[in-house]
Amino acid sequence: MRAMTLAAAALIVAAPAAAQDYAARVARVLKATPLIDGHNDWPEALREREGEKRWTMDLHDLGASAPAYDTDIARLRRGLVGGQFWSVWVSPDLPGKEQVEQTLEQIDLVRSLADRYPDTFALARTAADVRRAHATGRIACLIGVEGGGQIDGNLSVLRAYAALGAGYLTLTHSLTIDWADSATDDPRHGGLTDFGRKVVLELNRLGMLVDLSHVSEKVMRDVLAVTRAPVIFSHSGARALNDHPRNVSDDVLRLVARNGGVVMVDYAPGYVSDAYRRWSADSLAEKARLNSPPYNGLDIGQPDKAATDYAAWLRAHPAPDVTLAEVADHVVHVAKVAGIDHVGLGSDFDGVGETLPRGLSDVSTYPALLAELMRRGWSDADVAKLAGGNALRVMEAAERVKAQLASGSTSAPKGRGPDQH
Repeated sequence: MRAMTLAAAALIVAAPAAAQDYAARVARVLKATPLIDGHNDWPEALREREGEKRWTMDLHDLGASAPAYDTDIARLRRGLVGGQFWSVWVSPDLPGKEQVEQTLEQIDLVRSLADRYPDTFALARTAADVRRAHATGRIACLIGVEGGGQIDGNLSVLRAYAALGAGYLTLTHSLTIDWADSATDDPRHGGLTDFGRKVVLELNRLGMLVDLSHVSEKVMRDVLAVTRAPVIFSHSGARALNDHPRNVSDDVLRLVARNGGVVMVDYAPGYVSDAYRRWSADSLAEKARLNSPPYNGLDIGQPDKAATDYAAWLRAHPAPDVTLAEVADHVVHVAKVAGIDHVGLGSDFDGVGETLPRGLSDVSTYPALLAELMRRGWSDADVAKLAGGNALRVMEAAERVKAQLASGSTSAPKGRGPDQH
């Protein structure tokens, strides 16, 4: 009995020690390699919720906000974040000129972070910029333009974004545009148009990354056939684990490996969990079944009754639990199919509402995910690649392509997109 008691005590003592060892390993990795998240929507969340206050409000601690933000300075520090691609998303439903205007405002907001908090943030455009910021204990602020509609069919607008520091362009968002099909809209082009190919080549020339999150699989393949630089998926998962069109199939993962790109794994529950994706569809269908004015629904014209009946449905059909371990499963799958050199992190924090995987509630939780991978046998070198090494490598490759194109030709593609004159 005494031997069993001593053994049990030893296990109790050993468990925290092991956890502490993972934390120490993660800290060592992130001291040497900046953790770079490919996608965070904090700028748009601030714009939508705070309006003009976003320019002056204190961003150190927003944990008490209701609804809660996923991001603030205090939690970025706790999460050991070294670099963040801030999404400067605007609604794809807006007219093109308004998309451009709002994109410029979003870029201005990101740039203002470094001015307001110079000890915390530093603007970054290149891999060297990120490394310098990390070496001085600051978080590199990178900019991702999340939607091809935001250039309004005009390569001059794209060049202006690059001049202001934009590091990538997501070719579409949720809607198909005049030159590329979205993953979540009806296709019109069967992939990428001729102007879309010009956009890709211009991104190569500018040293901006081509982001294939949100595009149809045919666009993914078209881009991988034409690009001269490695691509990124700034926030996508593995389609083999959850057959959502926003995720990346194994066939495309193998093409990404040949291209030298990186898939940065998203935390959005609908992209992570097949069960959650199906529950979400059923939930929306139930809402429509109860009340779809002006003609349909069991409770049509009775919004209070519809709300009560929907609440009862939710109690009987609770949302599936989505966990940190499932996000880790996507990371592992991408690494297995594409290779350890082709996976990264792209949380989508502050862009997916209040529902996030258990264990990944905000930007302070990156170390927990890295520790989970260590528990699964990943080496420190593997974790360093995932955390930021692969993203830095892709950025450096895009910069080399830019230099090569500049040495061969200084001419830029001219013209506008179809139906944009």
